[in-house]
This record gives sequence, C-alpha cells and structure tokens, in this order.
Amino acid sequence: MAGPTPVALRRLTLADFRNYASLSLDIGARLVAFVGANGAGKTNLLEAISLLTAGRGLRRAPLAELVRKGADGGFAVSAIIDGPYGETRLGTGYGPGEAGRRVRIDGEDARTSESLLDYLRVLWLLPSMDGLFTGPAGDRRRFLDRLVLAIDPGHGRRVADLEKALRSRNRLLDEGGTPAYFDALESQIAQIGVAVALARRETVNLLSGRIAAQGALGLPFPQAGIRLEGSFEAEADAVAASDMEDRYIEILREGRARDRAAGRTLEGPHRSDLAVTHLAKDMPAGMASTGEQKALLIGLVLAHADLTASVAGMTPVLLLDEIAAHLDPDRRAALFARLDALGLQVFMTGTDPLLFESLGNAAQLFTVGDGKVAG
Repeated sequence: MAGPTPVALRRLTLADFRNYASLSLDIGARLVAFVGANGAGKTNLLEAISLLTAGRGLRRAPLAELVRKGADGGFAVSAIIDGPYGETRLGTGYGPGEAGRRVRIDGEDARTSESLLDYLRVLWLLPSMDGLFTGPAGDRRRFLDRLVLAIDPGHGRRVADLEKALRSRNRLLDEGGTPAYFDALESQIAQIGVAVALARRETVNLLSGRIAAQGALGLPFPQAGIRLEGSFEAEADAVAASDMEDRYIEILREGRARDRAAGRTLEGPHRSDLAVTHLAKDMPAGMASTGEQKALLIGLVLAHADLTASVAGMTPVLLLDEIAAHLDPDRRAALFARLDALGLQVFMTGTDPLLFESLGNAAQLFTVGDGKVAG
C-alpha cells in the first residue's frame, strides 16, 4: 500500500508582510532552520507559511496587522509546493478595506481558505502554547479544533457555523422571540453542534491510538492520555449517537430560562474541554513540571503529524518555533530523528545555530536579520 504523498514548499515569496518588504526563498530540504536574534523576524516567516492553509494563521492576528509598517497597500504571501497535484502555486493576500484575505491556487481565485487544505496541511507548535494545559478551556478547544481541521477539512466551517448560531440564540434570549423561532434555531444548533462533537471525538480516538503506537518507539517524550470532558460530553456518552441531536434539543429547550438569566448558552460542545494526562504518572498534565508539559505537548504534536499524514494521504508541513532551545541534547536528538523518520518538511527557529548542528547537511540553515534572510 502506498504511503502518504510527500508535500514540501520549494519557494516562499513575501511582499510587505510583517517586517519583510520583499523576500523570495528557494527551499531545498525537508528540515529547515531559521536562525537569528530575538525579534529578527523568524516567527514571521512561520506565520507566513501558516497562512497558506485554512484559518487565521498561527498568531490569529487581524489582517491589517500583517501589513508591513510604512507600506501603502496590503501584503502578499505565496509559495510553490510539490504535493498531491504536482507543482502548485498557492497564494494569499490582503488589501486595505477588504473584508477578508484573498486566496489563489495556480493563479485562480479560490472561494475560501478551506480550498488550500486540498494541497497543504500545516501544523505548528509555539512557545505560547506552553501554558496550554494550565490555561483556559477555550485555548484547549481551539487547539483541538486545529487538530481536527488537519484531518477533517469541513470542521472549521462547522465550528464557525456553530458559533454564529449560538450568537443568534444568545441575542434571542436577550431580545425575546417566539417558541417556534427558538425551536428552529435550537434544532440547527443541535445538528451542527453534534457534528462538531462527533468530529472531535473521532479525532481524539484516532489520536489516542497513534499516541499509543508512538509510545512503543521508546521516544523520550511522555505519553499523553487525552479525552473530551464536560457536561455535554457526559450527556452525549449516555445516549446513542443517533439520539444525540434530540437530547441536545431537549437540553437547550429546558435551559432557556437559565440561559436567559446567564446571558449565554451554558450547555453544548462550545463548553467542552480537552483533558490531558501524563499517563506514566497518572496525573493531569497541568500538574506536571514545565519541562514535562513541554515534552507531553511535543509528543502529542508528533503523533498528530503522523495521524494527519495517514488520514489526509499527504504529509503535513510542521512549524516548530523555538523548539530546540529548551530541550536537553538527548531529547533534541530524539526529536530530530523522529522528524526525519516521519518524512515531513519541518521549519524550525532558534537563536543559536549550534542547536541544529547535529542535523549536518540534512538541514538547510537560513540566517535571519533586519528584514533579510540569507542562506
């Protein structure tokens, strides 16, 4: 059986993006490292790549903030990739006053950024995610939804539709409406909400299996136990999947008075949480040491990259910001070996070129500074 199609960026081009007035990089390796001082613009390069797939990019920044200071117009990001359809040019951009970003594939306008998922799946791990296990549930839901999106391209639209429908119900709770209007809206919420919940559940189940398989490799990254939890999840577990919509409709109908008093919808998959445990220590990930939390997160992301390649039929591109600085030499070597074994294209950043010395000729090293990149 054939494995996933290898996907790789071969050229990255920027115009008026963040601190880059103009940049064109030829990329000739699967392992790529951007090295430079803090603030040089290394993460900006990763952010540009993250915009070549669905969503709002790794910083979730407003589009106007991505335009280089002093630039008269907007920004543009494009790449030539080798992927499932051979050589393809992907591009995205934004101009002043536009409602959203433009997306082009081989010079043709695409309707939404979701079209990019047919060509490129991008995953990332950032220093800002180090507090994922101790932060608010909303951060973990957003993290989980990115995991789901990488293997289920329709998930992002479903989540957006659910959020829109919930906002409509919250307005209805505040302003009043007929029972028939509530019934129709809550039926829509239940249909979309259950689809979101089932997609999350499927991804968690698949990822759990991939984490277990990865554990057999003896990597120095602890295994994470993952599960969905929350009152909605408890209700969903108590009924057959075919009955989940009807049960959610009941929950919404019965909760109208309570939700009106609260000013928001209190029950549903929009309140679910991703619970993560350190399996070997049988403890919540949030109670593990800072180093253990980082290692758990790395192991989880590696397992997800492997799962994405298997389910999507093409390898994802992985962005690892400042990944090597806080790993001891053994874990750093194990990470690099695993990345090489997975066959992914990986873009990494660091302040010290010695962090990537062990990669030797297997990696392409770029020096970043003053809005310029040298190979």
